[in-house]
Amino acid sequence: MNGFVLWMEQHLMPTANKFGSQRHMVAIRKGLIATMPLTIVGSFFTVFQNIPIEAYTEFIAPYLPVLDIPSRYTMGILALYATYGIATSLAKSYKLDSLSCGLLALMAFLVTAAPPTRVFEDIDGVINAGRYINLANLGSASLFGAIVTAILSVEIYRFFVEKNVTIKMPEGVPPEVSNSFVALIPGAVILMLFWALRHIVGFDLNGFLSTILMPLKGVLAGNSLFGGLLTVFLICFFWVLGIHGPAIMGPVIRPFWDMSIAENVDAFTNGVDANSLPNIFTEQFLQWFIWIGGAGTTLALVVLMMFSKSEYLKSLGRLSFLPGLFNINEPVIFGTPIVMNPILGIPFIVAPLITTTLSYFLTVTNVVPMMMARLGFAFPAPIAAWMSTNWSIMAGLLVIVNFLITLAIYYPFFKVYEKQQLDKEAEELASKESVEA
Repeated sequence: MNGFVLWMEQHLMPTANKFGSQRHMVAIRKGLIATMPLTIVGSFFTVFQNIPIEAYTEFIAPYLPVLDIPSRYTMGILALYATYGIATSLAKSYKLDSLSCGLLALMAFLVTAAPPTRVFEDIDGVINAGRYINLANLGSASLFGAIVTAILSVEIYRFFVEKNVTIKMPEGVPPEVSNSFVALIPGAVILMLFWALRHIVGFDLNGFLSTILMPLKGVLAGNSLFGGLLTVFLICFFWVLGIHGPAIMGPVIRPFWDMSIAENVDAFTNGVDANSLPNIFTEQFLQWFIWIGGAGTTLALVVLMMFSKSEYLKSLGRLSFLPGLFNINEPVIFGTPIVMNPILGIPFIVAPLITTTLSYFLTVTNVVPMMMARLGFAFPAPIAAWMSTNWSIMAGLLVIVNFLITLAIYYPFFKVYEKQQLDKEAEELASKESVEA
């Protein structure tokens, strides 16, 4: 076992850390995470449009078109926000002007993904003559196009800046003016390139990426049990190595997660029943059914620690309970520790795999609905699961059942570790008494 741990420290961890800190991967992760406040706020409007109380439903019925606007301009144009977030994050890592890069990336994305439709005359008083953009082209389905467009735009801008192919203003010109002129030549190239690809050559970047990557979405974030289990295993496995699991997996899996929950929200908003939504394995499925107290379902371990005979474990458990209730578990992962701990690392990985399997089968059999909202991660799990599944009591009960299952799985491993800790504390006490004597 020690040899395996040493091998992981020497070979696997450096590779994983290098991947997780790669410049473009970090930019993708930061850019997508930056959209979370918008999507969470938009989800609240979706949730509160669907409270299952007849009097409430009748009361808000006349206002539904207006109440729908916030979700359309948050979740509905997710790719637009992601483009700006990724481009500005990548530009900052290169120490480039992030504002110019973000705006140029937005321009490139709109040229590529959202060609305007021209209406030449009024249509029955419903729509006026003019040019219109289909909001669906700016939504979750275009996320991969947003990622590629943002990265390419910044790299083109960087190339021209590093080669000094820019318009330079005299000294004394305000930086915001100077930066605008620096962006002129790369901006023109970016515009011409993406315009020509989409509208002259006829190459649809979003369509191409969807064709290539959508099968992968079906495995990692759609309705595949294998994909769900693989995702859970890798996140927990990296945590046991001492590596932030979601940080490593984020650039790969987060675009699929964001796309999946956006598709669910959109379908639910358009009248699809919560049991018939497109995707089971969203981030919210893991967040509320599996990560009870954080990755590895560590709230169960915290509860066991609170009643431990070990003074250290008891103190750490009581200090970690409140953060764990709101799904913050770094104190437990690094304080117990779970990192590089073969005893507690086993239930940390195994328990979520079991509860993922149970939750999947209860979902496909329509015992619990799918996730139709994106709430903040710091909600207590039973409440968030209840709200995120269109107020399903069964979803809240599933959280409690999963917690109890995890408690049972952790218990024997915890007792072994507790005994080791008690022996260690006894040795330290004896050593201290001998010194004092």
